[in-house]
Amino acid sequence: MTAAAAGARPGRLQAWRMAARLPTLTAAAAPVAVGTAAAIRDDAFALLPALAALFGALCLQVGANFANDVFDHERGADTPDRLGPPRASQLGLLTPRELKAGMAAAFGLALLAGVYLAWVGGWPIVAVGLASIVAAVIYTGGPWPVGYHALGDLFTFVFFGLVAVMGTYYVQAGELTWFSFWAAVPVGATVTMILVVNNLRDIPTDLRTGKVTLGVVLGDRGTRWWFAALLGAALAVPAAATVTGDAPLGAAAAAAAGVLAWPLLRQVLGGTSGRDLNPVLKATARFALWHALLWAAAIATQP
Repeated sequence: MTAAAAGARPGRLQAWRMAARLPTLTAAAAPVAVGTAAAIRDDAFALLPALAALFGALCLQVGANFANDVFDHERGADTPDRLGPPRASQLGLLTPRELKAGMAAAFGLALLAGVYLAWVGGWPIVAVGLASIVAAVIYTGGPWPVGYHALGDLFTFVFFGLVAVMGTYYVQAGELTWFSFWAAVPVGATVTMILVVNNLRDIPTDLRTGKVTLGVVLGDRGTRWWFAALLGAALAVPAAATVTGDAPLGAAAAAAAGVLAWPLLRQVLGGTSGRDLNPVLKATARFALWHALLWAAAIATQP
């Protein structure tokens, strides 16, 4: 039962916190940590660009959360039988107009960081920044929302993994390397794992509302194995980096992350479903952050 349903209506500040979905901000911080670690590895660390990249990533995440809240509500995807945490617009705590204003403000702050990063990194950062904002909006908004056409996992992997890590590296190093690409792959995998758990939980309600996620396409069993495959990729790349000598401590990071991931994998493959996946979702977000920190440490401490 939600607080609103129980009669304890959340206040305005709590409503905005609910819409911002603060626990999801780990998905924005993780790629910045890894991209910065790759810059440290290559003796290219720059504090101000790293901090600006972090600030911009957090603002983009909050803006995307506001967009998802309001656009899912307007499309009828957030029904009263929603299994996930309550949404501000669904409960009538914030109006669509307020959420769209909040979304514009968050993206505006991200643009401010982008102006500085563009001064540091040039026109490629302008293109990446604008593409990231557009991606955040069209994920659930616009005439053809990608999150409703089984492309959410791909967009998450690309923008929260490859683009975020490599962009963070680029604004510090002034170039891209193959290692910055491979460093981004585990991050994209773990952040996408968060979405996979979300979609797994929502398969029944998404089917009823016509929202076609990759979870709907793969089905319950296929989505659970997709989670396992992403986890495998997230652990395999750091381990492989040990073999190639690119990150000698990568295997240690992979082993530690594997221990942390084992309870998650057991629950997902073991059939946990419905609202029981909500704690798994939060734990997966925490795992994505811890995995990124372990991977970043393995990269940055290369002798």
